[in-house]
Amino acid sequence: MDAAHTLDFPRLLEAAEAAARATAGQGRVADYIPALAEADPESFGMAVATVDGELYGVGDWRRPFSVQSISKLFTLALALSHGGDELWRGVGREPSGNPFNSLVQLESEHGIPRNPFINAGALVVTDRLLSLTGDAAGAVREFLRRESGNDQLDTDAAVAASEAAHGHRNAALAHFIASHDNLRNPVEDVLEHYYAHCAIATSCRDLVLAGSFLARYGVRTDGSRLMTRSEAKRVNSVLLTCGTYDAAGEFAYRVGLPGKSGVGGGILAIIPGRAAVCAWGPRLDRAGNSVAAVAALDSLTTLSGYSVF
Repeated sequence: MDAAHTLDFPRLLEAAEAAARATAGQGRVADYIPALAEADPESFGMAVATVDGELYGVGDWRRPFSVQSISKLFTLALALSHGGDELWRGVGREPSGNPFNSLVQLESEHGIPRNPFINAGALVVTDRLLSLTGDAAGAVREFLRRESGNDQLDTDAAVAASEAAHGHRNAALAHFIASHDNLRNPVEDVLEHYYAHCAIATSCRDLVLAGSFLARYGVRTDGSRLMTRSEAKRVNSVLLTCGTYDAAGEFAYRVGLPGKSGVGGGILAIIPGRAAVCAWGPRLDRAGNSVAAVAALDSLTTLSGYSVF
């Protein structure tokens, strides 16, 4: 019997929620994208989906929020599933050590972003997925809908428009990358698809179901393979080292799982072979990671003993 059956997930989630609630007042809701500033700072939700098909949640786990950079996990997985390792010619796999929207390294590294989870890297991945599918944002939405079973899941047009209106730094990143011939599509098209997939509104429930393919080593909900076991291992490894920006070391230390955060306040984490876990709270720390979500995930892995270490 899988070890997941021996855990009392409802009790673990209650303890995780208590840990998250204890962080009340810490951090700030993202306001550089005005539409995100409207989020209730005291909201919290958390969900677990096991590889055996069990689903648990607590708090606002069914409440939609802006997925933001968590979508970068899905663009990466889809681009790799369509185009294989060729993607890595245009983007690296190393931690950046700089903020997620930094331009600093691009010049010294000739337009090759350090990893696929900082904004510059995600623009390159979006560009490649656009070339491979003809509709990068649509490919991400369709994947999330199919895996979660939520056919209402969609881009929040107001958030996407807000991001586009205030996306000068992302535009600068894209133009700089293009100046080094590392984009194949027009900058305007890449930015449109990037904003559209980052502005998808989803819930903890939807994300744990959609992200469970990584806990199943590349196997989708319907039993088909999105990627090989080795490819899933590699995606999880980049999540561990790069998924929480320049706080990846602290996240590995406290939580001990591969994870991807977003400035909408969500963090999707993977327990390989066991479960996917998502926690959400809008208040962010200085690195752009949810204070409440990190505390909740820390509690879950500490009490359950589940980590990759």
